[in-house]
Amino acid sequence: MKLVLISDSHGKHRKFDIPDGDVLIHAGDIMTSGWDGSEVRDFNAWLGELPHSNKIVIAGNHDWLFEKHRSTRNMITNAVYLEDSGTEIGGLKFWGSPVQPEFMNWAFNRRRGEDIQKHWNLIPKGTDVLITHGPPAGFQDWTRRGGESLGCRNLRETVARIKPQVHVFGHIHGGYGADHDGTTYFVNASLLNEAYQVANKPIVVELSE
Repeated sequence: MKLVLISDSHGKHRKFDIPDGDVLIHAGDIMTSGWDGSEVRDFNAWLGELPHSNKIVIAGNHDWLFEKHRSTRNMITNAVYLEDSGTEIGGLKFWGSPVQPEFMNWAFNRRRGEDIQKHWNLIPKGTDVLITHGPPAGFQDWTRRGGESLGCRNLRETVARIKPQVHVFGHIHGGYGADHDGTTYFVNASLLNEAYQVANKPIVVELSE
């Protein structure tokens, strides 16, 4: 199964060439300001134009409408929208969550520690592909200006316990790229760089079913 992984398009989704594959995954930050419903409608229309037979979308910290107005979720008709929920495709189990550690006043912020762990406790064992907006601590979670780890330690511990084949995320644009710990393939699929410029390409991962 070929996974095509993208994240953090921030309204610029039409500027990218998206390779074909079996499952397209967008790991959040669909929008720019987060309040313009026309961005969501255009994003959904764009999804419908893509050839992938399966598409999965989660929200991110810029996607305020998804947190504040539940009806926004219904605007995504050309993909499966996940929010602390899962789906199964071709025998592989996918789970998605938009939450990330609290930083300033963004959508889907949760306090580090017990508050955010409530969401990670929902991730079922046997998950093959984990989709979160934010990264786990220590994996593709740094900015280009400095090497400080910005990811979630609770998420890292949860991933180590559940052992998905792939963990895809975005949020920290400077961490674009991939890593592997011998068990899980970690992918920061942010399409825009830290200056919100079109800079990166979708990342393709092949999985055995």
